[in-house]
Amino acid sequence: MGKLDGKVVIVTGGAQGIGASYARAVVREGGKVAVCDILDTAAIVAELGADVAMGGPCDVTDEASVVSFVDAVIDRFGRIDGLVNNAALFASLGKNKPFDQIDSAEFDKVLQINVRGIFEVSKAVVPHMRSQGYGKIVNISSGTAFKGTPGKAHYVASKGAVIALSRVMARETGKDGIRVNTVAPGFTLSEGVMEWGDEVARHSAPSVNSRCIPRDQRPEDLDGAIVFLLSPDSDFISGQTLAVDGGSVMN
Repeated sequence: MGKLDGKVVIVTGGAQGIGASYARAVVREGGKVAVCDILDTAAIVAELGADVAMGGPCDVTDEASVVSFVDAVIDRFGRIDGLVNNAALFASLGKNKPFDQIDSAEFDKVLQINVRGIFEVSKAVVPHMRSQGYGKIVNISSGTAFKGTPGKAHYVASKGAVIALSRVMARETGKDGIRVNTVAPGFTLSEGVMEWGDEVARHSAPSVNSRCIPRDQRPEDLDGAIVFLLSPDSDFISGQTLAVDGGSVMN
């Protein structure tokens, strides 16, 4: 018996990388998953099986696109028990630079996807959870929000905002049986990060050296925390941020 038996979970940004790992974890624990992504979701749906997985084009910053996807999930599976707000910009942001050298349009784009995306998808999903009297939302932040990591101020600012937004959501929806929590990963060797080539080791080494468990972080290292926060095991937990980074951030 899996920890998510009978649960229907939406994973944003789940076509590949860390999001795909979350989607696999949901199905492995007996749940059904709906993968929302601007990228093609056919491969991950085929891998998991069309009986337990669905996907479709979904731009988390576009309200109409999000509502259409959520409606499709309800039509297919009849309910929504969990949401993992994973979609974000990071690996594609390029080299580090001081905050005063970040282009304003790029700053806005990162906040649009990393923060407004969570707002839009959560806003579309919460009415369904409220009608059920139960739901779990897991928002993905980052350990950089605690460290003030230099070089990507737009990303760090967005992930700090995720924590603040999650706390408000938890306060406002708890009476409806909805729990909202946040996971803050460390620097993770995702598919996107691995495309950096020789730059990976340079970025990874400081993170590894800061950890109580001194090794690289892999996408699957996050699966247990995600499953826990989606499962009944965490029914009396809300408004919290769980750092999953090998003991770098101590929160």
